[in-house]
Amino acid sequence: QVQLVESGGGLVQPGGSLRLSCAASGSILRTAAMGWYRQAPGKQLELVADIRSGGSTRYADSVKGRFTISRDNFKNMVFLQMNSLNSENTAVYYCNLGQWGYNYWGPGTQVTVSS
Repeated sequence: QVQLVESGGGLVQPGGSLRLSCAASGSILRTAAMGWYRQAPGKQLELVADIRSGGSTRYADSVKGRFTISRDNFKNMVFLQMNSLNSENTAVYYCNLGQWGYNYWGPGTQVTVSS
């Protein structure tokens, strides 16, 4: 079993920054991929960024240059630094972990960008 818990969401003004954290517990493989997805109101779930165990990353085009994903393999944590936020980034952000063909999800954390 794998459990994921996100933290760090909240209300931020346009142009501001937030750092999301996700702690994974349970049977975690060192080769697990971890990432962040989001779902805005009325929209589908979409990939924001993910990171492999070796450190390779990929980002949604809309967040490149503003968001940075990182992970701590020893603590089984993944982070998402979000800068220059705008209203289009308002969504529930979900932490994801993939291993052995299974996907695990956290409960999500709300990010609201508004003045």
